[in-house]
Amino acid sequence: MGRVWRLLGPGLITGASDDDPSGIGTYSQAGAQLGYTMGWTMLVAYPLMVGIQEISARLGRTTGCGIAGNLRRCYPGWLLQGIVGLLLVANTINIGADLGAMGDAASLVVGGPRLPYIVAFCAACAVAPVLMRYARYVALLKWMTLSLFAYVAVLLTSTVQWEAALRGIFVPSLTWSSDYFTTLVAIFGTTISPYLFFWQASQEAEEQRINRGEKPLVEAPAQARKAFERIRLDTIIGMAFSNLVALAIITASAATLHAAGNTAVATSAEAAAALRPIAGELASALFALGIVGTGLLAVPVLAGSAAYAVGEASKWKVGLARKPRQAVAFYSILVLATGAGALLNFTSLDPIRALYWSAVVNGVVAVPVMTVMMLMTARRQVMGKFTINGGLRWLGWATTATMAGCAVAMALTWSL
Repeated sequence: MGRVWRLLGPGLITGASDDDPSGIGTYSQAGAQLGYTMGWTMLVAYPLMVGIQEISARLGRTTGCGIAGNLRRCYPGWLLQGIVGLLLVANTINIGADLGAMGDAASLVVGGPRLPYIVAFCAACAVAPVLMRYARYVALLKWMTLSLFAYVAVLLTSTVQWEAALRGIFVPSLTWSSDYFTTLVAIFGTTISPYLFFWQASQEAEEQRINRGEKPLVEAPAQARKAFERIRLDTIIGMAFSNLVALAIITASAATLHAAGNTAVATSAEAAAALRPIAGELASALFALGIVGTGLLAVPVLAGSAAYAVGEASKWKVGLARKPRQAVAFYSILVLATGAGALLNFTSLDPIRALYWSAVVNGVVAVPVMTVMMLMTARRQVMGKFTINGGLRWLGWATTATMAGCAVAMALTWSL
């Protein structure tokens, strides 16, 4: 077990950060509004998520740079700037919503106004990656993934109708309506999100740079078998962890909130507060503490993926393993994105409402990002002899087609 834990890294952290406070809000909303019927989305999303994240990781490990760096090499500037700009905006809004949910959760458990907590969490998330040594910081992120077990505990304290829950997982239920498909795109958008692709690819490139003896696989083909085996194990376990926790949140919300007729939940913090009279103080506190723990993991990942994307696109020195004075611009983007997200909570803009639509936008934006990534990973000029082919390639295109199909169905139901 200890050996497996040591092998886990970018995949585990990426998967766990997917269950950020905003994702928790989306899953809670799905369970509260639609009950057990949305469980199947996690079963479908799992192999798709594994496939596209493994492709992202292989791209980073093979080429020695992230998605934005490869985009800069292979495609026109307008495409690179458009994708990186959309990622930066979506991530900043996501950070704002996550910090807001963390502030609400802390206020629910400890008491007091939310804004001081938001400032404190913002400072912690911005300062830690700048001041901590890379190895220690990555170890901290790995251990923080354990905070997601709070939602397994919430599920265990809930009274679940297991026959209905299992039917919801294994028998897909579709409703032809704009609300249903918009929620479906939001679920897939928060589960298979562009920032996850950028983060895992850049982290694989980062790990290769700092590990003595390792080189990009295009330069050191002999390292490929061991590297790909580790990436696959890391990704399979990380995405399984992510989706099982998401399924636990949907199921617990269906068993408590939906069963009690409380279908108006819009955020993770609202879900935590609504659980108190239904499932008890313990379930509510566990849910709220989980929001804080996952937020402390996810906010630096969101800010970091934006910093990697902007830095690689601008030909800056990037990397959490570099000292701040060696990568001033990179760390500046990380801190500014975190601070800008926090500031959204001090304006009239509703970051929670914006978040829902950013999840929808993520679901739509993921399609061109994945399309470009699939095309890049098929080019020998990019991947050398390690082009993505076979079953993994089919899985990558299946993920792209699924996301595109959901987006088209959403657009069609809007027009009716």
